Amino acid sequence: MTFGRRLHRFRLTRGTAGKHPGARLRGASLRSAVKRIFNGLLRRAPMDKDGVARIAARQIYILPTSIGMLYATTVFVMLLGSLNYQNNIGLLFAFFMASVGLVAMHHCWYNLLGLAISVRSGPAVFDGAAALFEVTLSNERSHARFDLRLKGGLDASTPVALDAHDQRGIAFAQPTSRRGLLWLTDLEVETRHPMHLFRAWCYARGQASVLVYPRPAVAAPPPVQSSGDTHRPAARTGEGADDYIGSREYRSGDSTRHLDWKAFARERGLVVKQFGGDDGLEVWIDWRALSTPDPEERIRLLTRQVLDAGAANLRFGMRLPGTEIGLASGADQMQHCLRELALFDDGQTKAPSH
Repeated sequence: MTFGRRLHRFRLTRGTAGKHPGARLRGASLRSAVKRIFNGLLRRAPMDKDGVARIAARQIYILPTSIGMLYATTVFVMLLGSLNYQNNIGLLFAFFMASVGLVAMHHCWYNLLGLAISVRSGPAVFDGAAALFEVTLSNERSHARFDLRLKGGLDASTPVALDAHDQRGIAFAQPTSRRGLLWLTDLEVETRHPMHLFRAWCYARGQASVLVYPRPAVAAPPPVQSSGDTHRPAARTGEGADDYIGSREYRSGDSTRHLDWKAFARERGLVVKQFGGDDGLEVWIDWRALSTPDPEERIRLLTRQVLDAGAANLRFGMRLPGTEIGLASGADQMQHCLRELALFDDGQTKAPSH
């Protein structure tokens, strides 16, 4: 092999070594480990027995902003120039600007000192929707606070000003990516008051959670009709009967009169409503009645069946491995079933440890 070919092969090997999937995975795991260690070193304000976190002096972090760095550079250049040319007016002005910066740093830090923060859980949502928490900022001192912001939410935080002994409730949105309980354990509050030369921030430890229902499937097979009620006539399933029992995906030849146009408007695709002829229809939403091998997809199908049965005001029950919910109807029954599906075989029922 010639020297040129060896050099070319060495360059190719060196260029692809950093792109190896194993190297990328090791780099990502190292970054995540460093991030976990760093987060463990951060000081957080704990919640008291009333569910309120009060920011203490050693729980506030402060660093100069880009404007603050430019301000400090300007003061330093003015100080060097005044010393070089022995300009007393320049020295006076440089020391004055430095004093203003120090006072701004103190006020920025003091703007967070003693701030009281509480977090309350919001209503349950479906997977993919934004989970809302209610964050209350309380000013328990006799001086106003300015330019308080919540960090980490989906929406850009609007600055909040609190008068003396005032409080303000703020809606804090978090994204959802899986069913179960979404915990808000760390809440970051920052301020850049009074001159945006410094950024001070703190962390409050919360214990609020929002229940995240499974994302429903677009359509699901009709649930199993209740057995054991001999006095009830057998339900007649079909598109021409009276009582709505569920929905399924559109098939060629289906009548357009039974298309669910509301579902189509919600971008669920073409869905056909199914009806049964028994006025007292009772159905069971059963885990074992579905043949889908993927457990999460099966839960999505069961969620669709629960929503369809609730919308049709049917008496329905639900059977899951190890859990059975008796026959009932109404919004409470639907929420009960959705909660069981959200927490089924899920390890999120306890707050994560810090």
